Amino acid sequence: MTEFAPLKNDLLLRTVRGERVERPPIWVMRQAGRYLPEYHEAKGSHDFFACCRSPEISSTLTVQPIDRYDGLIDAAIIFSDILVIPQAMGMAVEMLEGKGPHFPNPLRSPADGQYEEILSRQVDVEEELNYVYQAITMTRHKLKGRVPLFGFCGAPWTLLCYMVEGGGSKMFVQSKTWIYKYPEESKKMLHKIAQLCAQYLAWQVKAGAQIIQVFDSWAAELSPSTFKTFSLPYLRYISKDLPQILRTMKLEPVPMVVFAKGAWYALDELCESEYQAVGLDWLQDPAQAMKVANDRVVLQGNMDPGVLYGSKEAISAEVQDMVRGFGGGKHGWIANLGHGEHLP
Repeated sequence: MTEFAPLKNDLLLRTVRGERVERPPIWVMRQAGRYLPEYHEAKGSHDFFACCRSPEISSTLTVQPIDRYDGLIDAAIIFSDILVIPQAMGMAVEMLEGKGPHFPNPLRSPADGQYEEILSRQVDVEEELNYVYQAITMTRHKLKGRVPLFGFCGAPWTLLCYMVEGGGSKMFVQSKTWIYKYPEESKKMLHKIAQLCAQYLAWQVKAGAQIIQVFDSWAAELSPSTFKTFSLPYLRYISKDLPQILRTMKLEPVPMVVFAKGAWYALDELCESEYQAVGLDWLQDPAQAMKVANDRVVLQGNMDPGVLYGSKEAISAEVQDMVRGFGGGKHGWIANLGHGEHLP
């Protein structure tokens, strides 16, 4: 087991354990990225996935916001991407400038040949995604115990959406076709993805991740009933399986956060899904969410990222309103945005 420097700032970990704290911890989804000038210097001419596959570049990008905002951010999150899982499953994924992720050969139907090939393929996530684990270990050494490090993965439903849509979507026609036309085949693929996600997160913990988050970015594309069928069971699979895998690896379980963007209707179910924290998007009222959570989980979020385009006064007013909504912030809340920041 790799030896790391002792953790100096455990505010976020104490909060997610349900302890009362001196102030709310804060980190920001997409806090490492293109809005930082030093990001472009470190990235150089490398494309996005080349940066993810380079432990040196990935770890450098992860630590940049911690260095720049020294003492102001209470966690780092490894610089990577949710789509490394489909890549490990054998699908080609490109990151197109100005467009985003692109699958040249998405899943079209269960009969297209690729479906059965991917479903039956034995994926060794320890080997296929070793570059992520190397980056995590390298990052822990670079952090020198300043803040804890998040590992993460995409949720099965969100990953399936990308795999069948071929990229981002506005209408999610292919995703809806799959769940309404091929529901059983969709469930089989979702189960396979969930298995790989749990294994992937376990290896991240072994490499040094101290807390993990599962991103269900496209949860809002599901109705309350289809969320219970095509997302929630697989989120629960991960939260149940991950601690079991860690125990077999002789590792202690770590706190788990789930962020199902747009699934405001499922907050009660998410609070009963064995995650220690639940992320909220900006469409949810903090005070109401606190009532629903009722101390079962810690909540995370949830300022509108668009506020960052406003004035300092507007940002301050939104922050103060958010703090009030979460009851002052000294118990049960991790301050964050309601989605990743998207500053140019």
